[in-house]
Formats: sequence, C-alpha cells, structure tokens
Amino acid sequence: MHAWPASEVPLLPGKGHPLRIHDTASGELRTTTPGQTARLYVCGITPYDATHLGHAATYNAFDLVQRIWLDAGHQVVYVQNVTDIDDPLLERAVATGEDWVALAERETALFREDMTALRLLPPAHYVGAVESIPLIVPIIQDLLAKGAAYELDGDIYFSVASDKHFGEVSGYDAEQMLRFFGERGGDPDRPGKKNRLDPLLWLAQRPGEPAWDTALGHGRPGWHVECVAIALQHLGMGFDIQGGGSDLVFPHHEMGASHAQVHSDTHPYAKYYVHAGMVALDGEKMSKSRGNLVFVSALRRDGVDPAAIRLALLNHHYRSDWEWTDGDLRGAQDRLARWRAAVSRPDGPDATALLAEVRAALAEDLDAPRALALIDAWAAKQSTDGGEDTSAPGLVSRLADALLGVAL
Repeated sequence: MHAWPASEVPLLPGKGHPLRIHDTASGELRTTTPGQTARLYVCGITPYDATHLGHAATYNAFDLVQRIWLDAGHQVVYVQNVTDIDDPLLERAVATGEDWVALAERETALFREDMTALRLLPPAHYVGAVESIPLIVPIIQDLLAKGAAYELDGDIYFSVASDKHFGEVSGYDAEQMLRFFGERGGDPDRPGKKNRLDPLLWLAQRPGEPAWDTALGHGRPGWHVECVAIALQHLGMGFDIQGGGSDLVFPHHEMGASHAQVHSDTHPYAKYYVHAGMVALDGEKMSKSRGNLVFVSALRRDGVDPAAIRLALLNHHYRSDWEWTDGDLRGAQDRLARWRAAVSRPDGPDATALLAEVRAALAEDLDAPRALALIDAWAAKQSTDGGEDTSAPGLVSRLADALLGVAL
C-alpha cells in the first residue's frame, strides 16, 4: 500500500530542541531521546468514513512530532497502518450494499488526498492489515506455543494474564478496563474466555464474511495484533513513540503492548505512549456511530483553504478535548490572511528570536497555540512598526512551513 506525496520541508538556520512530550504510561512529561533515527508508529484509520476533523487533529499532532525531530537533526522512520479488514468496515459495506474492498480503497484514497492537502508528512511505511496477514500468523503461532493464547470455538484469544506488565500503559483499574473494553470493540461477556478482558487474536470465518487460508485456519486477524505485526516488522521493539487518539489508550495500545512484550520476551514495546484529545461537535465527541462528523474533504469542496483548516487544529493543544465551531474556522482564516499579508512585505522586524521561541514552544509538549501566538505578535509588530530586516519575512514563512506545516 502506498502513502501520499511528501511536501518539501524548508531548512532553518540552527537546530531545534529535544522534544519533551507527555507519556500516558508514566503520566509525566518526558524528554525523547531517539538517537540518530527516531521511530514513530501512529495507528491509522479504519477506512469506511474518512477523514473527519478528529482524525485530522490526531495526525496533525504527530506530524508536529516528526517536524520537531527533523528540526533537531534526527532522521524519522514513521509507520502507519490501515485497518482495511474489521467489523465496522464490513458492517458499513453491508448497510450500503457496497463491496467492502471497494469501500476501503475509496476511503483510503480520500484519506490520502486529505493528508496531501493538509501537508502532513507521509509515513515511510503505510501498511494495510490484509497485506500484513503473513506477518501476523507467526506471532499468533508463537503466542499459542508459549501458552499465552488459546482457542475458543475456532477463534484464538490472547491471555492478558500472560503479560506481567499488562495495565502499565493505561493505568486503568479493572472496572475502567471492562467498561472501555466493552465500548471499544471487545467482548467481555463471551462465555468460555479465561479472562473477560482477553482480546481476539484470530477470528474464524463467519458466514458471508471474508477470510484467508492460513496455518491458523480460515479466518482473519484481530485488531490489536495487526498493529503489533506491522510495528515490529518496520520498527522493532522499544521504538520511540506509539501514538494515536486518547480513545486508543485502552484496549488497543494496552493490548498491543502486551502482545508484543510476550511475543518478544522484551519490555517495553514503546518508550513513550502519546495520545491526542478528542474533538467534539454539538456537545458530543465526533464519531461515526453518532454521525456528528465534519469532514476535511467537505470543507475543501466548500473552498476552505487547507492551511486554514490546519491552523484551526493547531490553535488547540493536542492533548485537549475541544469542540469544533464555525468560529474556529473563521479565526483560522483571519489568522492565515494576517500572516500572509505580513510575510508578503519586503522587510520586517528581526525574526531570529521568533524562531528560537517557536522552537522552544513546540518542543515543550507540542505547544502549538503558543507558537501561533508568537507568530501573531511578530505579524502585528510588522504591520505597525515595519522593520529593516529584509530576510525576516522569508524566515517567518519558512519556519511556519517547516515547523507547523502551514504554507504561506
């Protein structure tokens, strides 16, 4: 599976700061120490309804991570999956009468278009669940051999009791785990399971559903093991950041970490677990089940500049839960116009200090709202006081592009 084209990242003078970021597992801000190559895995879409602003906000946050690492002199290996076989996708295909493969391909293509328009840097490896089945099967076989997995009526489950570190990612208690497991695709009430929290590794074929012939039988993989197989193939254990929306903390990231740790006999799966907040509309979290979605593609069709969409997202701290309003978009459009007017002038106030301040803001837990306010202040000073530095507008334009992904 191919990703989307990369936009060029301008080079900036000097070097950026090490990234400090909030780690869900420890509950603390921690300084990332990637070495020469930084390794990032972000969970991708299930392609049946893409790309809403909740998606865009999450991927925008991890685009900032990449840009900060690049600015600090690291190479970045970024991996993202596409869950192109899963219950929600099949359910939507049945409801609409569309072939599930055609539905997945169309929505994945639309997602790529949106990511390109928003100028999000593409992953080095963009991998579908279906194409990863040959990677998934040996992991499940190994978990079975270790006694960490078991069969139940032809399905295969992972035993959470097999991982002594289970629960470290989320820090949730048993009641919270059971609630989220039931709400987010788990089956805590299925009879015969050893533990109500045990997740599916392999689903035997159901009537009318697609399946693949493997050494495990005729079926398809579970959700969590898909990401594990892809991450281990392209990043290995102990990669730097496992990222996604906060609704993936449990069960997805917790279960994935346990699968990988038991399979590899190594801990931890990832050094940092980083999660973006949820975006709401009309008082409720944007979700496919509620149907309260604002789509990037719809905004683009209405003539909205993708740079304004991106600025609207950047105006909220990535970890915050927030509600989309028309005011978000109007404010972003006004800001974009002010910035473009400022950098179009032949000179302006010195921007060297601005670059340092924006770098510092972004390196401190991706404080994009602070970075926007700093550029606002430079643009306001430029429009009232002018300046004699002919290089300043160009530097501001490049820093907005390189660090924020906003082309002026």
